[in-house]
Amino acid sequence: MNSPNKPVRNEVVLREHSFDGIQEFDQRLPNWWLYTLFGACAFAVLAWLFFTTDNGAQADTARISGQLDALDAKRFAAIKDLDDKTLWGMSHNQTIVAQGEKVFQSICYTCHGVNLQGGIGFRLNDNLWVHGTKPMEIFGVVTKGVPTTGMQSWTSQLGPAKITQVVAFLLSKQDPNNMILIPREQEPTLQKKPAQP
Repeated sequence: MNSPNKPVRNEVVLREHSFDGIQEFDQRLPNWWLYTLFGACAFAVLAWLFFTTDNGAQADTARISGQLDALDAKRFAAIKDLDDKTLWGMSHNQTIVAQGEKVFQSICYTCHGVNLQGGIGFRLNDNLWVHGTKPMEIFGVVTKGVPTTGMQSWTSQLGPAKITQVVAFLLSKQDPNNMILIPREQEPTLQKKPAQP
């Protein structure tokens, strides 16, 4: 005969106490249930490690931010009538700014420098502007050029979409409340150049 305290295999064992007439089983959980529980715990730990480490999946916020930037870029591309507000908005869109930087680094850097430090052309990495401080004025300079200074029109080579991207890239480096219009003679790039005989 089995002792009353030891459970017998495949036999229902109830604890001696009861609450409101309900008795509690004292059985070992089945193996399939335990394997499922431990497997789910292991999966949760591995999933947590995967999604919280740099080597894992891209963080949700970064992924969503990238998707929203791409949607904004498409929305901005559909705008036909540009204005200052739209160009400032584009300057906050990482997709458009990255495209503008790519165009700048492939063409504009020869005159304005890789880091916008100037050279043949004016500096673009400070808050001093000679031909206007409004986004549409900058857009106009790139579009039409400034023949008296050697700045050519880029409309035929780049087209409006790429010019817009370049202007957004330039604006992304600026504080809209701190752009200063100065006379051409006070442009720092000209101050560094030796006088022509």
